[in-house]
Amino acid sequence: MNASAASTVNGGISFWYADQPTPTPREPLAGDASADVCIVGGGYTGLWTAYYLKKAAPFLRITLLEQKFCGYGASGRNGGWLYNGIAGRDRYAAKHGKDAAMRLQEAMNATVTEVVETAATEGIDADIHHGGVLEVAYTPAQLSRLKAFHEAELAYGEKDRLLLGARETAARIRIAGAVGSSWTPHGARIHPVKLVTGLARAVEELGVVIHESTPVTEIRPKHAVTPYGTVRAPYVLRCTEGFTAALKGEKRTWLPMNSSMIATEPLTDAQWERIGWAGREALGDMAHAYMYAQRTADGRIALGGRGVPYRFGSKTDNDGRTQPATIDALREILVRLFPSLAGVRIDHAWSGVLGVPRDWCATATLDRSTGLGWAGGYVGSGVATANLAGRTLRDLVQQDSGQAGPTDLTTLPWVNHKVRKWEPEPARWLGVHGLYAAYRTADRRETSSHSATTDGLARLADRLSGR
Repeated sequence: MNASAASTVNGGISFWYADQPTPTPREPLAGDASADVCIVGGGYTGLWTAYYLKKAAPFLRITLLEQKFCGYGASGRNGGWLYNGIAGRDRYAAKHGKDAAMRLQEAMNATVTEVVETAATEGIDADIHHGGVLEVAYTPAQLSRLKAFHEAELAYGEKDRLLLGARETAARIRIAGAVGSSWTPHGARIHPVKLVTGLARAVEELGVVIHESTPVTEIRPKHAVTPYGTVRAPYVLRCTEGFTAALKGEKRTWLPMNSSMIATEPLTDAQWERIGWAGREALGDMAHAYMYAQRTADGRIALGGRGVPYRFGSKTDNDGRTQPATIDALREILVRLFPSLAGVRIDHAWSGVLGVPRDWCATATLDRSTGLGWAGGYVGSGVATANLAGRTLRDLVQQDSGQAGPTDLTTLPWVNHKVRKWEPEPARWLGVHGLYAAYRTADRRETSSHSATTDGLARLADRLSGR
């Protein structure tokens, strides 16, 4: 372990709470209650759904139930990437046609601006910097994938994306050995906790009732069951993403995939001068076990990637504590990208879970026969997708209740998508750990090779995983 590890705050939910007071939970549910809409989960999906429903129909009685406090899960632990990626686009193109998938992509492009503008309207200062997203390649195989990725994005209508060579990439950010990059304007850096706490405040001010410290143990038609009472409502919307497996009957619905992060100490002006990154783009790479990073508002680098990818039995952590080996691995990625930061202190490390469906496709659904709805399975792209999900669930509820007809959002191809469940244990644990071991091995081989061809082990893993 690195010598500076002793000074690293490990867990504590996430670094994003380091300069924000951990919220005092709102009052739990006090007994049986009724509502017009009950939302389970106080992250981005649940809060955006409540926000848009209440704005569209102020007369609705909306109750939101959260097991800890709003922003405890992925919404308070993510990398702060507000961007236009959505899980499953190619599958939706194959199933519904290219035009339908292009409409979905266009909706995601617009979602980035929607979040930025809505935050401004509601007075939410979330350290938003609309600098786009830069995906970087630093091996020949990564460069081949980058070019294919860039062409695919253009084919889905993203005409404002740029393909940059080594010099153009270095002019934006000086990553060791970078040979090219692809930049899209449809992305922004955010402070996750400032966004989620601001959104919770805005929702409450609209009149939505939020009960925290209220775990929902079972969802069934017209019922959300908790230890303190049951909320009855014509519509019950599940917005629990990586924590879905804890609900009765949902153990194999979405796999809770772990992702871990580190945040450095604030860098000096001289260190930033060597790195560049003046545009404050969200930063990613084309590795199989990819990394994601941002330049924070207070001058740090927050960087994430896979550590231990999955816990047996779909378990989730309590406070974000991360294994020391994972912290070391993330530091190695940081120094691989920026060798001049070899001596930098890591101030914070943490982990969280994201929801992964068996076919890697995000979805927003309302079962009109039961009134049960859900959205999620974002596979790490949830900061923006949750907003689109919230607006989509709003439209689905309004359509079903007769308040409105079909909309552009309710006809998108991800609506009401069905997927089979994950395999039972131990096959689930063995499969996920085997796949990510293969991806890490493929990345090591590609780094030491001059081949422009994607490593065969990674191609095999992609086929087996269904990605």
